[in-house]
Amino acid sequence: MPASADQNSAVVLCAASNNDLEDLVAIRIEAMRESLERLGRFNPDRARERFLAGFDANSTRRIEVSGDLVGFVVIKDHQSELLLDHLYVIPSAQGAGIGSEVLTRLFREADEIGRPIRVGALKGSPSNRFYIRHGFVFVESGEFDNYYVRANGNAVDLGD
Repeated sequence: MPASADQNSAVVLCAASNNDLEDLVAIRIEAMRESLERLGRFNPDRARERFLAGFDANSTRRIEVSGDLVGFVVIKDHQSELLLDHLYVIPSAQGAGIGSEVLTRLFREADEIGRPIRVGALKGSPSNRFYIRHGFVFVESGEFDNYYVRANGNAVDLGD
C-alpha cells in the first residue's frame, strides 16, 4: 500500500473479488482503528468477523490510485434506496479527495436510477462530518452509529 496518495492521481473503482478479502479486512481495521480506540471499542478480531460475515464481492469495489489499493467501497442495492455499507480509505491516503471522488461517482449512479443513498457512521468518527459536508442529512441515531440519507439529486420538490 502506498504511503500517500496524490490528489491529482486518477481514482479508479474496480470490481473486488474473494481474493481481495484479506486486503480489505486490513484496510477496514486500519481505517477504523483511531475512532474505535477513542471510544474504547477497538477489537481487530471483532472487526474482522463482522466484515467477513457480511462480505459480498458483487457489492464491493476496490479504490485504486496509481495502481495501488488505497481503499474500498461497498454499496448494496435495496429496492427503495442504496446502502453505502462501507467506504474506507487508508489513513495515509485520507485528505487527498479520494473519498469525495468516490462519493461523486456514487451520487451519479444513484441519481441515474433515482434512488437515495443511506449511510451509517460511527458516533464520534470524523466520517460524520465528511458525510454531512457531502450533502447527507442526519435521520436517526442508533446505539453506536448515526444514520444519514442523501436524497436523489434528480428529485423534484413539488412543495406543499
